[in-house]
Amino acid sequence: MSTTTVIDTNVQEITIDAPAARVFAALTIPEQCVKWWGIEGRFQSTRMENDLRPGGKWIVYGRRADGGDFTVRGEYRDVAHPTLLSFTWLPDWSDGATASLVRFDLKETNGITTLRLTHSGLTSDAARAQHQGWPLLLGNLRTSIEYALAR
Repeated sequence: MSTTTVIDTNVQEITIDAPAARVFAALTIPEQCVKWWGIEGRFQSTRMENDLRPGGKWIVYGRRADGGDFTVRGEYRDVAHPTLLSFTWLPDWSDGATASLVRFDLKETNGITTLRLTHSGLTSDAARAQHQGWPLLLGNLRTSIEYALAR
């Protein structure tokens, strides 16, 4: 996995031994999302609702390690199955900050998908610090998909 951070943008890239359609499904089907969207000892998503279309809304509910609840919400910008997904990102802990943008680009070669995540619009040091969990989440995504395919 590679990581690049450029001022307001965090870029992560990972390969997953699965077709792009399977990776796209794990990013967009609520029951699959909650399986990988969490970091042990920090937080875990519990439920997702979405209207998967450009302009459609999405929301993830979850629980922090201290037992408190959180939400992250946004609006889909681009939905191009199975190669592109982008949406606005507004966590309830952002203290009035504007929404940032998350983009997943997927490219499949011989059944292996390269996923590139670009999280842009992180306009402050605090915002960048609050969004450093992507490498762990993407690792969870890969493990969840590859485990399910191996069964």
